[in-house]
Amino acid sequence: MSTYYTRKEFGDDFQWGVAASSYQIEGAHDADGKGMSIWDHFTQKGKRIKDGSNGDVACDFYNQYAEDISIINELNIPNFRFSLSWPRILPDGTGRINETGIDFYQRVIDSCLERGVTPWLTLYHWDLPLELEKKGGWTNRDIHYWFAEYADICSRRFGDRVKNWFVMNEPFSFTALGYLVGYFAPGRYGIHNFLPAVHHSNLCQAEGGRIIRRNVPDANIGTTFSCSHVRPVNDHPANIRAAKRVDALFNRLYIEPLLGMNYPLMELPVLERIEKYIHPYDKELMKFDFDFIGLQNYYSLTARSSMLMPYLKAFYVPFRKLNRPLTANGWEVYPAGIYHILKQFSQYPIKQIIVSENGAAFRDKIVNGKVHDTRRTKYLQDYIGQVLRAKREGVNVGGYFIWTLMDNFEWRDGFNSRFGLVHVDFKQQTRIIKDSGLWVKEFLGE
Repeated sequence: MSTYYTRKEFGDDFQWGVAASSYQIEGAHDADGKGMSIWDHFTQKGKRIKDGSNGDVACDFYNQYAEDISIINELNIPNFRFSLSWPRILPDGTGRINETGIDFYQRVIDSCLERGVTPWLTLYHWDLPLELEKKGGWTNRDIHYWFAEYADICSRRFGDRVKNWFVMNEPFSFTALGYLVGYFAPGRYGIHNFLPAVHHSNLCQAEGGRIIRRNVPDANIGTTFSCSHVRPVNDHPANIRAAKRVDALFNRLYIEPLLGMNYPLMELPVLERIEKYIHPYDKELMKFDFDFIGLQNYYSLTARSSMLMPYLKAFYVPFRKLNRPLTANGWEVYPAGIYHILKQFSQYPIKQIIVSENGAAFRDKIVNGKVHDTRRTKYLQDYIGQVLRAKREGVNVGGYFIWTLMDNFEWRDGFNSRFGLVHVDFKQQTRIIKDSGLWVKEFLGE
């Protein structure tokens, strides 16, 4: 398939990659000294996952990592972003180091380097050690010290060969979905859980950056945010104000304290309650000069005023009512959304933006041993085109990472949502490169 642009138009220093996370692909949930994570625990209770599955085996990356990294190389993808499992390295969250877990990641890193693939490590992609959750998890300020210990160990052990680091993956997602509405692990509810989780993760976000900088002086350090372009449903003043509140919650809650701009209190007065968790000097502790910010985009939001929604007084219009194409998990397909959010974030004083996740789930079928996922290929072409549009207009966007390498355990959707460039048979653990993966191979091979 052809596109209306080429790889060369992005420049030689533009970073192309593919992303994945530990709990979603590794499996080996209790192997070789690994401790339990909150997702190990969460998926064992009740009917929380749509298909009743869990990540106990997932894609068996723990045993098949060499094959999977070879596929990355085969697809001409130069960079692999993957996360470290905190409980695989520190089974109790702090203290005793599981050397077998360290050795596993050393082998993964070696395998990348041997195949000409550059590893990009994410310290935290949602699999908090269960032992720390028992002590309050992200609601306990002591997590500032727990996370610092973890970041110190990882950067010391892997920093000799890994120079590209992400501190956190989408802190708004794991705090809002995990501590406000209970939809994700650990399944806690309430603003009294959410606000301290927000503040403590903001502290850890910056502290992780400082620790990596100290231990790996030549590192390229970033962190990631889930970002959605927000527009009002119409020009009514109440809906315009509602869109500003939604934008403050979804897009500004983490980036602005990081930049020393404090929390967006004017749009979200409920954040005044966070003051009781703020200690002297916290405003400075939340600041760190990252080398790049990872922007992760899957959909835009159309906001309307709603007095029925506590605190926010706003809601978003369901995607199915927007008269736009939908992915298999019901998200809108609106390529211009990534352009708009890139333009919005380019107004912040940040050095560089990297699209650290973007992709789509569709209902793939195997036909004669192949997967002709034309909708995913078109999706990637269109979204990448919008990234180039932003870049041409001066946005300092320096990379694009596809979510994801292969079909995996997709949180509450289980194995129903397939985002991968590679099809996975979860029973046989076999892989088939989809047509979208073949297009990526051709595009990046130019």
